[in-house]
Amino acid sequence: MLGEQTTGAIDGVLIHTVSHEPPKATYKGKPAQLAIITEDGQVIASGTSVAQEIEAAIVTCYRNTLKGFGHLRVQSSPIPPLLKAA
Repeated sequence: MLGEQTTGAIDGVLIHTVSHEPPKATYKGKPAQLAIITEDGQVIASGTSVAQEIEAAIVTCYRNTLKGFGHLRVQSSPIPPLLKAA
């Protein structure tokens, strides 16, 4: 179902997105970096490379859905025959 997605769950954090650029982040109005962090706190990657990888993954998922490879199922009933004019 199309509709508004709730955002703003992390106090002070804004994720900025447009369809033609990797996402960017700010914290309390100042630039911040996106990062991949292990559960024990080790930073694996951060910054532009993470934003570009996130963008690529999201775009690929969206394209796969459009191609019918995603988890999107549309079912409809048979199309009724046209009624002939009297």
